[in-house]
Amino acid sequence: MKVKVYVKLKSGVLDPQGQTILGSVRRLGHDFVKDVRVGKFFEIEVDETENLEEKIAEISDKVLSNPIIEEFSIETDGDR
Repeated sequence: MKVKVYVKLKSGVLDPQGQTILGSVRRLGHDFVKDVRVGKFFEIEVDETENLEEKIAEISDKVLSNPIIEEFSIETDGDR
C-alpha cells in the first residue's frame, strides 16, 4: 500500500524559492502565473496496519515536516 504525504509552507510564511521560480516563469513570458509555492512530496510504501493514518501523521509531524512553518496532508490509495 502506498501513502502520499504532501508538505507545504503554511500560508503567511515567506517562500523565497517559490518567488525565485515565479520570477523565472514570468521572465519566460508566462505572465498568467500568479504565484508559486514550493513544497515536498513523499511516497511511502507501507504494510497495512491499525491506525495507519495516525501513525503516518506522527511520522509527518516529527520527521517529514517542520510543524512551526509547514503543514502536511496525507493521501492513501483508498482516497482516490
